[in-house]
Amino acid sequence: MGYSVPRKFPTTVVGSYPKMPSALEAIKRRRSGEISESEFNEMVKVAVRDVVEDHLWAGVDIISDGEQAREDMVVYFAERFKGYSVGDWVRVFDNEYFRKPVVTGRVEWLRPITVELWEYASSISAGRPVKGILTGPYTMIEWSFDLHYRDRRELILDLAKAIRREVEELVRRGARYIQIDEPALSTRPWREDAELLKEALDIIFKGLEAKRIVHICFGRLERILPYILDYPVDQFDLEMKNSNFRLLPYLKEYGYNKEIGFGVVDVHSFQVESVKEIKEAIDKLMKTDIVSPEKAYIDPDCGLKRLPRDIAKAKLKNMVEAARQAREEW
Repeated sequence: MGYSVPRKFPTTVVGSYPKMPSALEAIKRRRSGEISESEFNEMVKVAVRDVVEDHLWAGVDIISDGEQAREDMVVYFAERFKGYSVGDWVRVFDNEYFRKPVVTGRVEWLRPITVELWEYASSISAGRPVKGILTGPYTMIEWSFDLHYRDRRELILDLAKAIRREVEELVRRGARYIQIDEPALSTRPWREDAELLKEALDIIFKGLEAKRIVHICFGRLERILPYILDYPVDQFDLEMKNSNFRLLPYLKEYGYNKEIGFGVVDVHSFQVESVKEIKEAIDKLMKTDIVSPEKAYIDPDCGLKRLPRDIAKAKLKNMVEAARQAREEW
């Protein structure tokens, strides 16, 4: 028997989690060429086990592998798709840098990328479903240099086809939740960009027998809402807490009718939200009458990777308890 996800207010995570020392060491050794990809995955499994144990300890219903293998959400896939080469270090903000990949040829899927670690996390999850999580094609093109296509639509559609192959592998092995991460979309809130991503998502999600989720965080989400509500997805996973739930009136205004991944803890703050504070956030959502309790998934605003592990655990623990209390009331 599999784990029974609660019907109302199921809890989940967006994906990333604080990097474990074993994962950091594996990434360093792979980058220096000391270990193969298979050896890399074996080293990372130690970190994945730690993440899964933390999620189970907190009581999260739908978990992840913590994205422990991912040096960066774009670089990880770029290094494993055909058509990319590794670029130079680029400053993102403050002291955050990443190696911006370069598209030098036609982008194609070569072999499974996330599947082995997803299967491992699933094998130790006590029956809880593990999300299959992939960086979306729009974010891939926005956070890469393109020296080959020089045509955004052609590149994003080829990326969508490559991502679709990975999604098919995950679903074939039993993944019930597929999440596409598109943080870059809110940084360019233009209709033509939103419509370009819709075309790509049609390729990724068409005929898929799994929960179809798109995660978008930060930026001016309200500016693109009118253009994304007809996306072929079951759920939008949205940052809410950090922006003081500013988006709720817009969801109401535009007649939001999908499931929502409702961000209730701020991943940029070291302060652990109390159970009471998180419960009040859930109440705020319910009082807007936008979605039913069955369509409200409770989770952090975004990935937890920039937090200390003890703080990430405490936030998840309180989140799970607040959701439990909400089930009794709503």
